[in-house]
Amino acid sequence: MIDALKEEEIVNKVGGRFKLSALIQKRLVALNSGARALVEVDSEDKMEIVVEEILQDKIFLDSSNQLQTVEDPTDGGGPPELDLANL
Repeated sequence: MIDALKEEEIVNKVGGRFKLSALIQKRLVALNSGARALVEVDSEDKMEIVVEEILQDKIFLDSSNQLQTVEDPTDGGGPPELDLANL
């Protein structure tokens, strides 16, 4: 079993056991459907990936209990930089 799930920290972080369960289930569905992991973990176990994403505040449930992800702005995502000097 994943040790972080034994601690109350992760339960309190997401707002209770029901929300934790819902968040884990929704993210596992996303990962199994081909979504990429938002953290680097030395394991292929999707449950460990989800727990680490929660602990690093990469995923959460919004006010309508929908899964939301937080992308790292340093990962190269977002719009490309434009070089205006050559215009």
